[in-house]
Amino acid sequence: MKKTCHPRYARHRFPAEGISQAVWLYFRFPLSLRMVEEMLAARGILVSHETVRQWALKFGQAFANQIRRRLPAPGDKWHLDEVVISIGGRKHWLWRAVDQHGTVLDILVQSRRNAKAAKRLLRKLLKKQGIAPRVMITDKLASYGAAKREIMPGVEHRQHRGLNNRAENSHQPTRQRERIMKRFKSAGQAQRFLTVHDQVANLFRRPAHTNAEDHRRVRAQAVQVWAEVTGIASAA
Repeated sequence: MKKTCHPRYARHRFPAEGISQAVWLYFRFPLSLRMVEEMLAARGILVSHETVRQWALKFGQAFANQIRRRLPAPGDKWHLDEVVISIGGRKHWLWRAVDQHGTVLDILVQSRRNAKAAKRLLRKLLKKQGIAPRVMITDKLASYGAAKREIMPGVEHRQHRGLNNRAENSHQPTRQRERIMKRFKSAGQAQRFLTVHDQVANLFRRPAHTNAEDHRRVRAQAVQVWAEVTGIASAA
């Protein structure tokens, strides 16, 4: 395998292409670390699952930050939802926001499901996005209304369970990963993993109602962006 000279991979004995592929496999598909280890071995890259874990920790967030900067501007309609996850035998709540196109805007793992927690999510969203939405859609949890009135008083708020299917559906990949990983070990681990996971999913998300030709074109563009983000494009 050709070795890519990129400062990000200085002092790593494995080539950038192998590291990039390992991180991509781990965050893109519902695979355990040991599964990724075996898939890499089949490609002639002999590393341990612990090495894959360390690569994911070291490079994942940096890749996710670059993906976020390269994605199109989010839509003006935000869908917010929360789902319970068990961490160390304790109940936590995963709060997630997506736009009308299905792009995940942000996530926040918290131990509470109240107005204070909803305010934290809205403040985080506004800081990241830099602009308030035109419409905010949630279920009927009263905490959303209380938080919206304080943080985004001018935003239209629609509360109806049937309107929020897009946000509820966005939790399904998390449930898959939760099973593969045999639950998250801590709130911090869940926050770190899902922050990267959702951005990688955004990059490779297939737009609705596309034919096979458009799907291949969008996928090729995503692969090219990934190569640029990870620094392996310079090897071409």
